[in-house]
Amino acid sequence: MRITYGIIPRMQPIIIGVRFNPTGKIYHFDSSTVPDIRTGEYVVVDTVRGKHLGEVVQVFTEPPEPPEGGWKNVERRATPRDLLLRQTWEGRQTEALIACRARAAELGLTNIKVIAAEFNFDGSRLSLFFSAEAEDKVELKSLRKDMQKLYPQAQVELRQIGPRDVAKILGGMGACGLESRCCSRFLTDFSPISIKMAKEQDISLTPSEITGMCGRLRCCLVYEFEQYVEARKNLPKRGKMVVTPQGEGKIVDIQALSGLLLVDIPGIGSRWYSVNDLQPQEELAALQRKAKAPCPVHENGECNCQNGKTEK
Repeated sequence: MRITYGIIPRMQPIIIGVRFNPTGKIYHFDSSTVPDIRTGEYVVVDTVRGKHLGEVVQVFTEPPEPPEGGWKNVERRATPRDLLLRQTWEGRQTEALIACRARAAELGLTNIKVIAAEFNFDGSRLSLFFSAEAEDKVELKSLRKDMQKLYPQAQVELRQIGPRDVAKILGGMGACGLESRCCSRFLTDFSPISIKMAKEQDISLTPSEITGMCGRLRCCLVYEFEQYVEARKNLPKRGKMVVTPQGEGKIVDIQALSGLLLVDIPGIGSRWYSVNDLQPQEELAALQRKAKAPCPVHENGECNCQNGKTEK
């Protein structure tokens, strides 16, 4: 009997997206060892910050590009005991936050603000988040050491966060008047924002108009920026001379998304026009110069040429 040895095909990994808090970033894990994972379930995963319990929010039909070093594996499904344990440790987070703030005050650490405390689901790690007013590195060895003595069962770490993350954690009313800030409601990541985005959308550059509660440029400046850039590609710029059905004028204002331009016409005033109703003054001037140019066939310029053809 002849036996043929073949290559066993490698199974495709089953990648899922896990979120550890309602508006947190989504992290990807390999769930091949845990069958039939569905969205809405809770799993225990091993991260660089210890074991954490998170909710499955994505299940990929085809695995995305793996990160450097590959994906970490899902350890197991969360049990009712795991969920109860997480709830118990979450109840102790406020206690840890108050204790850390009190100890920081005793040590005279007035240049930092302790914002939040977070236990992982089994209480084996305690993360204390703080913000610093100065850009210089803050020495917090004494604070960490004291908190470690207070919570010997957990590995204590101090993590510095920026103004946007502080606003996300604290929540509250947005600068626009919404009852809850965008960062606390649905933003899972912060995009780079520049003053150019406000200029492109004709938003007032008054600090109160473009600054959020975190003291940084508002996250909403990025929402429609690409649409404005795309719309302006087909529109003349402000200050350009154009020809309207009522005569020549200068563009003084633009509504990019609607394609309307406000044109100031001497003797008439300012009126709104669609971009399709306008003609650039340069094009009209070019046509007029072409019409007045001498005929290239007759050097004396006296002829009855029409449309480039000479009448016989």
